[in-house]
Amino acid sequence: MRLVTASANPAKVAEIAAILEPAGVDLEPRPATVPDVIEDADTLEGNARLKAVAIAEAVGRAAVADDTGLEVDALDGAPGVHSARFAGDERDEAANVAKLLRDLEVRGVGSARDRRARFRTVALVRWPDGLEVIAHGVVEGHIAAEPRGNQGFGYDPVFVPDEGDGRTFAEMEASEKHAISHRGRAFRTLAALLGAEGGEPSEDRSPPS
Repeated sequence: MRLVTASANPAKVAEIAAILEPAGVDLEPRPATVPDVIEDADTLEGNARLKAVAIAEAVGRAAVADDTGLEVDALDGAPGVHSARFAGDERDEAANVAKLLRDLEVRGVGSARDRRARFRTVALVRWPDGLEVIAHGVVEGHIAAEPRGNQGFGYDPVFVPDEGDGRTFAEMEASEKHAISHRGRAFRTLAALLGAEGGEPSEDRSPPS
């Protein structure tokens, strides 16, 4: 199965490709002629759909998109759907992490127990006829006191998953992260729903609500 990716983030595309490759799904790059999509939905699913619809309509074939949010309990669920632009529209990853740590410091949140957080991903495939498949992935953890590691991207340097050994996602090898990550779970579920191993979509496709 071949899908056109809606993401223009090389690190994210590489991660998704690595997760889907064992299931027999190949990704095609986002066409350079498709303009950026304004992600102004109020949910992760809504933003994923906006991106997938734009690509599917532009190329006339199935497109895959995802949206991910980091939810920090001590910040009342922020940054959530605004994770990519937490520190501004520039999508500066380092600035986003710095703002996150600063906001926790301002609130006096110090212990790992009080810095509970989770990553949540919604992955979505959209066909030009409006049919789509949706999958979800979540991983629980906490926010580290300071960034650690140089792998991954986004908030990976400060997210410590519960199912790990105390390392942040940025300190893990890609295969270790994919095995337990929110994105890994969402896209493995998506591949199963698509019937990707057999090369054909399953009958689980459903029109958008």
